[in-house]
Amino acid sequence: MAENPPSNRPDGSDDPDETPKDPLSEMLGSLFGAAGAGGFDPKNLPEGFGEAMGLPSDPNAMAEMMRQAQAMMSAMSTGDSGPVNWKMASDAARQAVAGEDPSISAHRAGAIVDAARLANLWLDAATAFEGDGSDCRALSRAEWVEKTMPVWKSLTEPVAISVGKAITSALTEQIPEQMRPMLGGAQGMLQNMGGAMFGMQLGAAVGGLAKDVLGATDIGLPLAGIVPALVPTNVGHFGEGLDVPEQEVLLFAALRECAHSRLFHRVPWLRSMVLGSIEEYARGIHIDMSRIEEAVRDIDPSNPESFQSLMGEGLFTPQRTPVQEAALARLELVLALIEGWVDEVVAVAAHNLPMGVRLRETIRRRRASGGPAEQAFASLVGLELRPRRLREAAALWAHLLEDRGIEGRDAVWAHPDLMPTAEDLDDPTGFGQRRELAAAEMDEMDLALDKLLSGGFDTDEGPTDTDEEPQDPEKA
Repeated sequence: MAENPPSNRPDGSDDPDETPKDPLSEMLGSLFGAAGAGGFDPKNLPEGFGEAMGLPSDPNAMAEMMRQAQAMMSAMSTGDSGPVNWKMASDAARQAVAGEDPSISAHRAGAIVDAARLANLWLDAATAFEGDGSDCRALSRAEWVEKTMPVWKSLTEPVAISVGKAITSALTEQIPEQMRPMLGGAQGMLQNMGGAMFGMQLGAAVGGLAKDVLGATDIGLPLAGIVPALVPTNVGHFGEGLDVPEQEVLLFAALRECAHSRLFHRVPWLRSMVLGSIEEYARGIHIDMSRIEEAVRDIDPSNPESFQSLMGEGLFTPQRTPVQEAALARLELVLALIEGWVDEVVAVAAHNLPMGVRLRETIRRRRASGGPAEQAFASLVGLELRPRRLREAAALWAHLLEDRGIEGRDAVWAHPDLMPTAEDLDDPTGFGQRRELAAAEMDEMDLALDKLLSGGFDTDEGPTDTDEEPQDPEKA
């Protein structure tokens, strides 16, 4: 009979149940394997490290903490590490809608397509912008998450990187100074943990929006492309309690979605302007480090829900740079112009809907106040995506329709330089006069420039300062 191999356990025991276990080592070992994260072995941690970090010694509490942490670490182990863990964000968003995302039946998808086709017929008489001929898609909440995540990544990456670095710094500061040199490879673990934390919070915010938005452009941004799309589950929930027939609610939502789609399709520079303003603002965001440090200190490892409250209201410093102020002003103006145009065009197109006026007012209030999901996203990225001057913008587009007709009103979108200003929202009736004055000034500048380039300012009339009269020889 072969002899049993010698035991490798510290106490010489072969029975794993009889071996004393350190909770922190067990947690890190199960998450990263025996070698730990990046070559970091939890066995190398000094005695008392767990207590110094505030980790629980109770095995049940540690197991509960492991469940929360493993979700982050499993995503980190896929190689999607760095300032932000986007796999974690996507998984968290999907988890947020799991169990509340009924599949879309063929009948429901067909009803979406039919409503959008009728909406497009009505829009043909309300705007000069044509549709691209695409059928409106019916998206589940999970599909909305999948299709919009690339845009969220683009919009939030600048601030996400800053938040990830701040969390990493705060986590490192919580470790006693005499123990920091002993961390070794754990530094990379802390960095990945910061990225995973932000990814988890971002995913939860996007998942919350997925349960609230009516379509791909419901918050004024082409999040899922410019092809119209509705989330039928959310449209149905929106109509509850309004005392409006379901078919009217669906048709009104289709009108708004198709109007947004036409605008972004026929004004190709608009999308880049909106997204560019958001990215420019986000690049200048400053993180409130005291808020991060306070939040990290308040984390209770025995309570996984405490991780969820890490980032919330007050994360960002209130001071804005001049560049940010300019970007925010441009963003708020263009969002108001987009939503105001859609609001006015849909009101004209829906004049035959018995409950069209009520639905219009409901949408206006919804966009002006923002739902809980939008507020949660704003607290995470430091920016509210709301058209604060929607009503003023709608009044401007209504005035332009009366003054110039459909073609003239929509022609204002022809070039960014033609776009209405904040002054135009304050005084819609003066829009035409201000444009005429601006055009006259431009014509004068063009004439002056042409004259300068053609030498028209040169003249031979009269003597110049450099001309000298011939001297009389007798006076010389």
